[in-house]
Order: sequence, then structure tokens, then C-alpha cells
Amino acid sequence: MAETTMIPDYRKNATPEEIWALVRENWEYLRKTSEKHDEDYKKMKETQEQTKEAQEQQWEQTKEAQKQLWEQMKETDKKIGELGNRFGELAEHLVTPSINKKFNELGFTFEQISQNIIISDSTGRSLAEIDILLENGDTVIAVEIKSKPNQRDAGEHIARMEVLRRRADARNDARKFRGAIAGAIMSDEVRRFILKTGFYVIEQTGDTVRINIPEGFKPREW
Repeated sequence: MAETTMIPDYRKNATPEEIWALVRENWEYLRKTSEKHDEDYKKMKETQEQTKEAQEQQWEQTKEAQKQLWEQMKETDKKIGELGNRFGELAEHLVTPSINKKFNELGFTFEQISQNIIISDSTGRSLAEIDILLENGDTVIAVEIKSKPNQRDAGEHIARMEVLRRRADARNDARKFRGAIAGAIMSDEVRRFILKTGFYVIEQTGDTVRINIPEGFKPREW
């Protein structure tokens, strides 16, 4: 016959006082554990709220800083634009009185000098604006004046020259058309690019201007 293992019943050996003490001990442990959990949960919620509030404050501060920066950038752009216009006006006043003499020193004799010429089509739509136009019976030179020329200005001036050539062809004008770009401030890189494009380079020097023609330069004709 197989033996049967008997599980001792501790309740038979414990007094009611001991059982009650054990219950109270367990209950106290559960109460403290529950309070600890509640306290931890409360701290976690407070941390989350503080983090959320800090994030919201940081976001508001970031938005305000971005707004101020944007306003400052717009104001700076406005001032730069105004300064550029004044430089452009100054450059134009410097270039115009001297340019005829400077080109005459190169062998040209221009009989007509015009400023701020607008080329329009038959509907009156503006096709091109020329700052200075020098003309004689053989050659026309269109001068674009910028305070600080860049490579894009050269590309845009090519487009103007093409407009002038088309208008001349429509009028049976067989004169040669050349271009020039004048600037108050010009980097070496931009100067080389403009010359490579085939335009004369006119630069401010003191209270007058000079035409920069390096050895081997050949002006482009339209």
C-alpha cells in the first residue's frame, strides 16, 4: 500500500492571537505598499505635468524667438535693399558722367547717351530695361549698373542683349551690339566670369570709373 504524505496544518498549532497578528502584519504591509505605489504614481504624474509644462514653455519661447528672428531678418533685408538701391543710384551717378570719356579713350566715339531705357513689345509689355545705352553709327553698348554684380546679373544682361538684337533686326538696324556691366564692388570671381561672358567690366575707382580690359579680352557681339 502506497504511503500518503500528510501536509501539516499550521492553523492547528497557531493560536487565534497569532493568526490575527499575522493578518494584521500582512494588512499593514499591503497598506504601506499601496501608499508607496500611490506616492510613486503621484510623483510620476507631477513629473509628467512638469515636463509637459516645461516643454510647452520651451515651445512658446522657441516660437517667440523664431518670430523675433524672422522680424529681424525682414528688417535687415529691407535695410539691405534700401542700401543696395542707394549704392545703385550712387554707382549710376558715378558711371554716367565718365563712361563716354572712358570708351572714347578706347577708340569709340559715341554720339548719343541714353539712360533708363525701357524696351517694350507692341502691347506695351516691358521686355527689358537698359540703365545706359551708348550709340553711334556702328556700335551700341548697353551698360547694366549694379552696386555688387554677381554671375546671375551677367546671365540676365545676356537676355537684354538678345532683346536689343531682335528689336534691331525688326528695324533693319545692322549695328553691332555689345554689353558692359558696371559695379561699385566686384569680386575677382565675378569679374572673371563677366569677362568670360564677353562683357566689358566697368569698376568704380575713387570718384570715377575704369574699364577693365585684360590682355586677350574679346567683347562679344550680338
